[in-house]
Amino acid sequence: MKIISIILYLFLSVGGLTLVKLGSTNINIALNNGTFTFQMGLKAMLGFIAYIGSFLIYTFYIIKKFDLSYIFPIITGITQVLVILVGIFILKEHINIYGIFGILSIIIGITLLNIK
Repeated sequence: MKIISIILYLFLSVGGLTLVKLGSTNINIALNNGTFTFQMGLKAMLGFIAYIGSFLIYTFYIIKKFDLSYIFPIITGITQVLVILVGIFILKEHINIYGIFGILSIIIGITLLNIK
């Protein structure tokens, strides 16, 4: 169940961020004459809900089951790498050599953290 919770967290976190990014053109926040309005498209709404779900899994399950000093850098690193890969392959963003070295550094760090 521990591994499933981490996979679900990563899927909801990265998926949520991706959907919010894809739906960000339909997000409008305004304050007119004392009236606050907030509008969000379907993609952004689903992304927001997924991201909240990832936060709840992280807060109420993962933190309880793992040592925080161990799991936080691992999950954060994996999330960063996955977000970069989504940016490259789905959002068609570009990465430079420093980004590649950054990804490799994260992977090396995660590997070192897992050496018993």
